[in-house]
Amino acid sequence: MRVLFVCGQNRLRSPTAEQVFADWPGVETASAGLKHEAGVPVTPELLAWADLVLVMEPAQRRQLATRFGAHLCGTRIACLGIPDIYRFMEPALVERLLRVVPAYLRRG
Repeated sequence: MRVLFVCGQNRLRSPTAEQVFADWPGVETASAGLKHEAGVPVTPELLAWADLVLVMEPAQRRQLATRFGAHLCGTRIACLGIPDIYRFMEPALVERLLRVVPAYLRRG
């Protein structure tokens, strides 16, 4: 399963998620951001690569649909509900990701 984690700037939450789940068996990870200044911006190619897109906030799900709707056909998208209050690899963020994300990976 190929999982794309998406947040705003691709500097804190989504890169953390990418790193935390990079070694999970049967899972390939990538991360990207929706803002223009994102470290790695979301592209149609990344969306085509992904089997599952996990966004951090509901607004990001809406932004994806608005900007990339034509590229999302058949791609499962879910919102993790993780606000932008964490630092990169902050233990509380890692713990929250480990609580929430595995349920989506099992649905494969």
